[in-house]
Amino acid sequence: MAVNKESVCMLPDIQFVQRPGIIEFGWGHLAAELLPDTELLHAATWVLSRDAYPALTYGFAQGPGRLLALLAERLAVPETELMITGGTSQALDMLCKQLTKPGDVVLVEAPTYHLALRIFRDYGLRFVTVPGDQQGLHVTAVTTLVKMLRSRGERVAFLYLVPSFNNPSGVTLNAERRAELARLALALDLTVIEDEAYAELWYDAPPPPPIASFAPGGSLIRLGSFAKVLAPGLRLGWMQAPASLIQRCVHAGMLDSGGGVNHFTAHVVWALLQAGDFEPHVLHLRAALRARRDTLLAALARAMPAGVTWRPPLGGFFVWLRAPSTIDTTALLTHAEAAGVSYIPGERFYAGGGGRNELRLAFSMLPPDDLVEGARRLGQVLKQALQRA
Repeated sequence: MAVNKESVCMLPDIQFVQRPGIIEFGWGHLAAELLPDTELLHAATWVLSRDAYPALTYGFAQGPGRLLALLAERLAVPETELMITGGTSQALDMLCKQLTKPGDVVLVEAPTYHLALRIFRDYGLRFVTVPGDQQGLHVTAVTTLVKMLRSRGERVAFLYLVPSFNNPSGVTLNAERRAELARLALALDLTVIEDEAYAELWYDAPPPPPIASFAPGGSLIRLGSFAKVLAPGLRLGWMQAPASLIQRCVHAGMLDSGGGVNHFTAHVVWALLQAGDFEPHVLHLRAALRARRDTLLAALARAMPAGVTWRPPLGGFFVWLRAPSTIDTTALLTHAEAAGVSYIPGERFYAGGGGRNELRLAFSMLPPDDLVEGARRLGQVLKQALQRA
């Protein structure tokens, strides 16, 4: 069928738009060459040629049974404690509907994933930040904060954290604190949501076991996503939670009306997993991201002025930079973009203020030459800012 070009809406097709002349460190996306288009083509072809009807009709609200069974085996959890979601963002939105009311408190790390904060704000939630260090959040501080807030009659809806290769800081919560946090959640009847979007993207060693594994049966919720390890356009992820909460989510009106979320995509991902294409792809992806990380770290070491610091991330997409306290990275962004380089200022990742002199660099989308040149441009901008300070 011919398409009338005049009738086609000229809106962008994708979230990311490349601005001419600017090296974009702000977007935590995979480069086009890292997306498994061939594997997904094979999987989609198999589904449409061998098993089209179950994939193209309304799906089971909890998700396709075949994908739930496969995930249950991979994660070593009961199928009753799993459901398929439209990625982490949709899962967080769904959990906010089920678990919160306006004015509730959410405990978050500092810094934390800035777009999760955006979802929580949609529901009128208030933030209390939990301090931490290079081993993750301080679990003793969680205890103190929960008890203090409850003593004042405030309701703590949940604790949200990114325990493995945190976005943006790259910090990983160590095993001892994970176990301690799981015990604490049971003792205080505290719901904990761990966002494990980057857990499979480790470079040197895998992260510790998930928090949920340390206290089965508690109010521990684990979110996983295929966005970072396969492709964000799939809009597919999963949630592990107590069976009672899964059923509350499954019986929500949206799923009752429309069936499973991204049902066809779920069948395609099942076919890719079943074909054995997932593990080779993830191995390739880790190697490619490790190489990009190493390129950026070497470029930063050459380009950054004295006083700018960072820690090599052991997984994920990001390097977190800390400049001297005289630098305001939000104000500096205009100068950086005029020099042809962009980033996300650190203050966007703090719920309660902070991050004024910090910034996040994403290396997952950029080729090596851009990583090197972007670091050089940013280094020059920071040098000039320090001279003006």
